Amino acid sequence: MALHRRRYHYYNHLRSLLPLISAVSGVLLILFGLLSILAPSPTVSDSFRHPRRDYSSNVGADVAIGEPVFRVPSTGGRLGHDVWTSRNSKFYYGCSNASKNFANAGTITQRDRYLLIATSGGLNQQRTGITDAVVAARILNATLVVPKLDQKSFWKDASNFADIFDVDWFTKSLSNDVKIIKNLPRRRGKTWTPHNMRVPRKCSERCYQNRVLPVLLRRHAIQLTKFDYRLANKLDTQLQKLRCRVNYHALKFTNPILKMGKTLVHRMRMKSKHFIALHLRYEPDMLAFSGCYYGGGDREREELGAIRKRWKTLHIRNPDKERRHGKCPLTPKEVGLMLRALGYGSDVHIYVASGEVYKGEESLAPLKALFPNFYTKETIAKKEELEPFSSFSSRMAALDFIVCDESDVFVTNNNGNMARILAGRRKYFGHKPTIRPNAKKLYRLFLNEGNITWDVFVSKVRSYQRGFMGEPKEVRPGRGEFHENPHTCICEDSEAKAKKDSGPRKYGKGYNVTGEDSTNDDLNVDDEPELSEPDNDGDQEGTLEDDPLNGTGLDYEGFNSEEPELEEIVSD
Repeated sequence: MALHRRRYHYYNHLRSLLPLISAVSGVLLILFGLLSILAPSPTVSDSFRHPRRDYSSNVGADVAIGEPVFRVPSTGGRLGHDVWTSRNSKFYYGCSNASKNFANAGTITQRDRYLLIATSGGLNQQRTGITDAVVAARILNATLVVPKLDQKSFWKDASNFADIFDVDWFTKSLSNDVKIIKNLPRRRGKTWTPHNMRVPRKCSERCYQNRVLPVLLRRHAIQLTKFDYRLANKLDTQLQKLRCRVNYHALKFTNPILKMGKTLVHRMRMKSKHFIALHLRYEPDMLAFSGCYYGGGDREREELGAIRKRWKTLHIRNPDKERRHGKCPLTPKEVGLMLRALGYGSDVHIYVASGEVYKGEESLAPLKALFPNFYTKETIAKKEELEPFSSFSSRMAALDFIVCDESDVFVTNNNGNMARILAGRRKYFGHKPTIRPNAKKLYRLFLNEGNITWDVFVSKVRSYQRGFMGEPKEVRPGRGEFHENPHTCICEDSEAKAKKDSGPRKYGKGYNVTGEDSTNDDLNVDDEPELSEPDNDGDQEGTLEDDPLNGTGLDYEGFNSEEPELEEIVSD
């Protein structure tokens, strides 16, 4: 009986505690819920929780505009396609063989006609000059002397042609197209000094025949100076194919450069099956020339303004206008956000081709937070391995060129010479993905970064980047530079494509459900990121000759495309 009373008392006491236990449990659940909401997601980088910068040119310092409302995930999200390949690329291939009607060089080359050229700019700008020089020699039925590289201005690189390119391969592989010799022959036992002259930019086939050929017939040996972009974009089909044979087959790097470049590629492949190569173009000189403003206040204006003074003929620009028009490189953070929105997660390995980045680690920190697997040639190669190349900007640029060319995805941060050359090359060799930021539209999106959700941001980035991803037929034939869009040298496997089109179709997001190839003219013409670049002719005070930029791989093309119709520099 006593035991029964004790049990009854125990149960009554327990029932009286139940409301208290329930209340405490409820409070704990509420607190836990609040903590879950307020605590940062483990997939968000701390680098993106600070207020973003205002890019307005009339603001004197960084301005906070509020905490971002979107959180950046560590994964790339779901996509309807493989981010490492281009759609329909298997239906297109490079084709540059000469037709049967293209006469052999031995039958058309005239005696006592020698063409020399002096290239201008960095490695890739000089590459365009070399390519066009071969075609110019063909137009003039002249013997080409191996081109001289620019050793005086800006880059201060003493390399000659044979230090960068395999000269024997160059002359042999083009022997059916143009006769090429290494040196101008002596004349009557004496050194022959060629007559110097300059042709206008974008000089057509008729231009060479009417303006250059008469001088060549009188002088017999002429040297075309500052030879970059001195040949028309539109030429006869067979001459365009010759351009491709030169650029994609005859210009082969020397064995030491090739060996080191392949070593860098191999080391990237050992780290990951796929990798992105990024041409960052965020060097102080690049930013100074662009005339853009990135929110760094008076310090940024003073630093970049001092660099801009090196170009005496550089126009004063409106920073807001330049950025609105897509003429400013994206910041490293913006490049990282774009790539994440396009589907590349934090596990992706990135090789960065760049010189000294403006503000160094401060600028790179957000990009590295998004993509921790971050490499450069200096981090994957020993100092002694790079020593034979490190004193020569063109050879260092060649190493970056090889890695960018071999990468699964190439990302260019604005439309310079290296970007154009590689974009065309990657089209020719299988349409490997080449991402160019649609900077004009992305600029407006980044301005609203703190006011939209991540999902909205992703949707808009993917929409804006259609036509800027290196897909086949993104650009209508004839648009842009031929070196960037070598449409004449891209052939379609019509039979294979017809089989594909006739089969059952599965459409993913972003496909053209009509089954037709579309050319995004509106995107590629209106939104094309065009970056004007300095005039390094070297004829005026304050040219780039004294600029310290060395080893960056940057290329600047002429700032002023309007030049005298024909200028004879030196008379005999």
